[in-house]
Amino acid sequence: MNEKHAVIAANRFGLGAKPGDLKTAQENPGQWLLEQLTIPRFSSDHPDSGEVLEAFYAYRKDVKRFKQQKMMEKPDNIAGRLFVHMAADTVSGAVNDDHTLNWRLLDFFSNHFSVSGQGGMMKPLAPTLEREAIAPNLLGPFENMLLAVEQHPAMLVYLDNDKSAGPSTGVARNSRGLNENLAREILELHTLGVNGGYNLEDIQELAKAISGWSITRPKEEQHGFVFRPAAHESGSRVVLGKVYRNTGSNQGEAILKDLAVHPATARYLSFKLARHFVSDSPPEALVKAMTDTWRQTRGHLKAVITTMIEHPDAWQSDPVKLKSPREFYISALRLTGLPVPNARLMVNTLVNLGQAPFGAGSPAGYGDVASTWDGPDALLKRVDWVNTITRQVQMNQPPVQLARAHSGALLSAHTAKMVSRAESRQQGLALYLMSPEFLRR
Repeated sequence: MNEKHAVIAANRFGLGAKPGDLKTAQENPGQWLLEQLTIPRFSSDHPDSGEVLEAFYAYRKDVKRFKQQKMMEKPDNIAGRLFVHMAADTVSGAVNDDHTLNWRLLDFFSNHFSVSGQGGMMKPLAPTLEREAIAPNLLGPFENMLLAVEQHPAMLVYLDNDKSAGPSTGVARNSRGLNENLAREILELHTLGVNGGYNLEDIQELAKAISGWSITRPKEEQHGFVFRPAAHESGSRVVLGKVYRNTGSNQGEAILKDLAVHPATARYLSFKLARHFVSDSPPEALVKAMTDTWRQTRGHLKAVITTMIEHPDAWQSDPVKLKSPREFYISALRLTGLPVPNARLMVNTLVNLGQAPFGAGSPAGYGDVASTWDGPDALLKRVDWVNTITRQVQMNQPPVQLARAHSGALLSAHTAKMVSRAESRQQGLALYLMSPEFLRR
């Protein structure tokens, strides 16, 4: 049994077995996973969101001067360069790390709190959200992550809350009004879920409570989140039947803390986690156990993940989850041992495979079920990429050995036979990378 569970631990909960992983995990697969519940480490060479904002404001100033003075040399736009390197840094971490459960968790919550790096300031800001607000709070109370995300410049800019002003404020009378985008997505996507029992008035009340949550302007010294009292709608707010006194920025924070531990949030997030890790239609008993832990621990994420790992329904043998393009790409690099490509090539490959980093184009993020990724065009793109990379792999061993290093006891006799009888080792590897055992987890 441990041999099968080692395969599930490495491929379903992690981002794919490297040669040798199954042997290590086999001794105690569950404990092997629990030891991977650590904070992912990024390269420290990249700027934080405050430095990104500062650089963007400086670039915008240079562009203005460039146009006014008709300068010959166009200012260097660092946005695209920073975006590519930070997006690739996360992928490199997942490929190279011995532990990948933590990187899969990071991917899950980065998609849950989806922001798109498309255009202007959002290009370099988007990758900083997962580095600064999600990763440090990956294993603690959900309320910490929720607060950090909703007050992060990337989320405030993406959903236009940085320009939101209470309807009775002087700021609103002069130019701007109340923007409900962030409040709506907090309730619909980030906490309660679309059927979470809130209504239009709750959205409007939450939007008023977080009016004034903004980011600093170019001339201000410290760049990042700022609360602007002049744009905040004063007065008490009522959300889901509870009254919140006017306490400035703390009013919105108090609402978010309650949302993080609401029963609907516990159920919604537990279902999404189980669907991501285990099955497009996760067992009800598993979801209930995770929901119960969420409520008992007030949303302590490490405890909820531990409940999932320790639940027997999470270990069904059949691999039923179709890997997303990103999972497919990372797991293939981990198994083949190919050198991690340069940042630009890495990002371009993910774009070609259909899952551009920070490119969902919607606050709902990328889909997390098979129907999102199983179209014929998507599979053909995987075939093309596999045919390209298998020509680069130094095959010092029969491909069936790599197949066993990844699928172990779950490698079917049919796939093993096909891989063994291929005309070349490269062709055998390509057949395995497009087999059901590798495409699913």
